[in-house]
Amino acid sequence: MDIFQVFRDRRSIRKYKDTPVEREKIEQILDAARLAPSWKNMQCWRFLVLSHPEKKAAMLSAFADDNPGKKAFLQAPVAIVVCADPAESDLNHGIDYFVADAAIAFEHICLAAHALGLGTCWMGLFDETDMKAKLKIPGNIRIIGVTPLGYPDQEPRPRPRKELSEIAFFDEWP
Repeated sequence: MDIFQVFRDRRSIRKYKDTPVEREKIEQILDAARLAPSWKNMQCWRFLVLSHPEKKAAMLSAFADDNPGKKAFLQAPVAIVVCADPAESDLNHGIDYFVADAAIAFEHICLAAHALGLGTCWMGLFDETDMKAKLKIPGNIRIIGVTPLGYPDQEPRPRPRKELSEIAFFDEWP
């Protein structure tokens, strides 16, 4: 699939088929994330793949009540928890680069999944302390986000996007 088609066609999926996701596809997606650029190539990201329904169900209380992805999280056959070790990144100009590093890897997950015919939905709105406790994630590791992963059972329409002229400037700020 052409990379620009992947950019155009990827959507947040909140309804999944119960078809299992092949281990080779999960590993291919994680390998795409592993190839993401990072601060000084320190590769601070970590990925926890969840496929046991009871493990995912135990995490449900860590999500905010108004999180629209909660149902999708349970419905999808797999979930990926994207984490980062801040000690394997740096702070520069007030920016914690572990967040950027893991976010780039997370986007690689979303794009690779779509290219393989799978759906994802970047989820925030969770209690990190509660989630870390339920998943036994060490205290020094940060959770950047969570995504369900599975075969889509919906085809959402494209969301409106700003025009390029509203967000990109050449040679000077308007």
